[in-house]
Amino acid sequence: MKMTKFLLAFAILLATLQSPAFAQFPVGGAAAPKALPGTAGDQTPKGSAKISGSVADSTSSQPIEFVSIALYNKTTNQAVDGTVADEKGKFSLTKIMEGEYKILVSFIGYGEKTISNIKLTKGQELDLGTIKLSSTTKTLNEVTVTGQAALIEEKVDRLVYNAEKDITAKGGDATDILRKVPLLTVDLDGNVSLRGSQNIRVLINNKPSTIIANSVADALKQIPADQIKSVEVITSPSAKYDAEGSGGIINIITKKNSLQGLNLNVDAGVGNRGSMLSLNGGYRKGKAGFTIGGFGRGMYNTITKTSLEQTSTVENVSTVTRQTGDGSSRGLFGNYNLGFDYDIAKNQSLTAGVKYGVRNFSNQQDLMTRLSKTGSSDITTSRDVDARNLSGTVDVNLDYLHTFKPQQEWSVSTLYSRNDLTNDFDANILNGNSELTSRQRNLNKNLNQEFTFQSDYQTPIKKNQLLEFGAKGIFREVNSDYSFLVAEAVGDFRPETDQPAGELTYHQNIAAGYTSYTYTTKSRYTFKGGARYEHTFIDASTNEGSVGVGNYGVLVPSFNASKTFKGTTVKLAYNRRIQRPGLQQLNPNFNSANPQNITIGNPELRPELTNNFEVGLSKNIKKTFVNATFFGRVTNNAISQVRAPSDTLAGAIVTTYENIGKQHAYGTNIFANIAATSKINFGVFLNAFYTKLAGQTLGQDRKTIELTNTGFNVSGGVFSQATFKNGWGAQAFGFMQGNQVQLQGMQGGFGFYTVGVKKEFNNKKGSVGLAAENFLSKRFRMHTELNSIQFNQVSDIYMYNRGVRLTFTYKIGKMTMDAPKRKAKSVNNDDVKSDGSGGGQSGGGAPAGGGGTPR
Repeated sequence: MKMTKFLLAFAILLATLQSPAFAQFPVGGAAAPKALPGTAGDQTPKGSAKISGSVADSTSSQPIEFVSIALYNKTTNQAVDGTVADEKGKFSLTKIMEGEYKILVSFIGYGEKTISNIKLTKGQELDLGTIKLSSTTKTLNEVTVTGQAALIEEKVDRLVYNAEKDITAKGGDATDILRKVPLLTVDLDGNVSLRGSQNIRVLINNKPSTIIANSVADALKQIPADQIKSVEVITSPSAKYDAEGSGGIINIITKKNSLQGLNLNVDAGVGNRGSMLSLNGGYRKGKAGFTIGGFGRGMYNTITKTSLEQTSTVENVSTVTRQTGDGSSRGLFGNYNLGFDYDIAKNQSLTAGVKYGVRNFSNQQDLMTRLSKTGSSDITTSRDVDARNLSGTVDVNLDYLHTFKPQQEWSVSTLYSRNDLTNDFDANILNGNSELTSRQRNLNKNLNQEFTFQSDYQTPIKKNQLLEFGAKGIFREVNSDYSFLVAEAVGDFRPETDQPAGELTYHQNIAAGYTSYTYTTKSRYTFKGGARYEHTFIDASTNEGSVGVGNYGVLVPSFNASKTFKGTTVKLAYNRRIQRPGLQQLNPNFNSANPQNITIGNPELRPELTNNFEVGLSKNIKKTFVNATFFGRVTNNAISQVRAPSDTLAGAIVTTYENIGKQHAYGTNIFANIAATSKINFGVFLNAFYTKLAGQTLGQDRKTIELTNTGFNVSGGVFSQATFKNGWGAQAFGFMQGNQVQLQGMQGGFGFYTVGVKKEFNNKKGSVGLAAENFLSKRFRMHTELNSIQFNQVSDIYMYNRGVRLTFTYKIGKMTMDAPKRKAKSVNNDDVKSDGSGGGQSGGGAPAGGGGTPR
């Protein structure tokens, strides 16, 4: 019955949604851009003359698709019209007034060609015949690069970090890249936050994955830095994006090629804390293309030391806990893919792909604990913990795109994703004489499956508007089996009666529809407004019966506006976002890998809602690009961590999750990029915001007590890069994160820095690089203080992350330039809250247990 209701609701949305949306016109951060042909700002003179022709390769005489054609007034040298050649290289310009003109023909990989002395009379139809362009690929050895593409670009709704310019990340992973992106903060465990919020969605090429759903931090370790082209930070998503992710969306774009022929890229790296090997190949001939790739990364020599001191009071009995820990972690990460694309017809394309990701992460930790309890003798115990985090993820997609004319297209996208996750630990308990007294085992197996279907349509209205709408259905099922076993020093394991085995079954189906409308005025104002409605159907149960909050719907509006004048761009934005709980918050598994810091989820969590406000200004001042954004974020019903002393385990602090929080944040993000010379540039960025947190905890009489905490969060960094002759290049980066305000205390800050050099050889087919990070100090300390009426906790984590790595890259194969195709759009699930947990420790303990996130 519930599935029938869901299908009915989804069918209604798919059949009845009709309302506008419009893709943003590009707006620069420098001088006001000239009007685009075909937009409201286009001042193209209207006449009766016509120019036509075709474009072909000068060597093969084959047509060149999608070549840019620009028409200039010969007297004023201003662009007055333009078009793009079709798939046969043909083009035409109509409704041109009589006069003298010139035409500029250009396309990537070819030299530009200008056709001058074009004189049109009224009603004339001029055929330019075949215009031949010469390829520039044969003269690459003679080209001297005198400029650099911008490391950071600002677009109307997002900030783009061009990661392919980063030479220090060679041999690293996505974490190394994201640390350098303005607006983002990545802690030492790999947890990502945007403007202080970890409630974000991370996409790969606009696609979700259950790899990301389980743990953002671990997933980023599976993505090789060498394959990342750019990172997009979307702070104000439009209605087209899923409503999930109160902080925003991070979209990681990987490198692709649109070349004909066969190629193979080999990337390798070795260092004192990790090694990697990556093989990526592709073959394209005619209408069909194939890609295959594999990436493996090993982590080792990752050492962590911890110290913990806490005081807790239960029923007027105080317990003082002192704990030290020595830990190490190691892991193997793999990511493999097979892709296929085919041009069914000149305006239709099909894309399919299979991806497999594997994670084998283990953490070993020795904990020494001393308990001092009122009226009792001190107790000293040792605990050797071996925690395992294993997963295998499969993503299969099939996407179709039909382009009717420029800006008018219809797409259908599907995605099936499955993740098997194991999150276990074994612990040996020793007495003060280091004698084994007992053993513990926590088993947690998880299966996360989802199927997504979506359809999108967009069409232009007149010359300055675009209509966009679509519908989407997501079918999710998560199963989590958990059990806690105990045993004597010798003998078999048996279930622990105080922590019984259980199973969480979580069905989450979502029917969604959106519409938005964008309008660009003659004076280059751009307005984009829209709304998205999502209805969530939940059916969840444990061994004790049904849980959850039932079905709910939410309407999510969004609005963006921008204006460029006198070289300054101003942007205004508002959007409402929803944050559904992830399985790490829902999973009732009682994880006590560190018995002094226990975590347990709450399957009855409800979603949280956030209102976001943003004002941005950007300007080019000679060689300096400056951007300043001021934002406000208000979240009610926030999912907050609640910590309280255990009633049964002396000295233990139990952490769970409740919808009790209110979070207000107001701040600014500022960055400047300075091009000192054509080959050297550097930048600086600052993130600062004031936050106010409100929530609840329990007092000594077990009654609810209201809590508030306020303070400033500040972080910032500097970066620089340079290119030299003979293929040499260098880059440096430094980042500092200040203390972070939490509801029950303060989390300590940290720092990170890296430098690297690279040498390219053999006409840029190969390169060798050397990078070093945190090399001036042996270790870094993160100091955290948490407190309430019932407990006080002070912990220190010492990260030994000094590293150096040598990298090697080589490209094999002969490629020829091919015109880029419009590929089928893909599913983009950007919903569901991740706990952000990574592979490191928290509060002096081992990684928290849990499973995959229901996405």
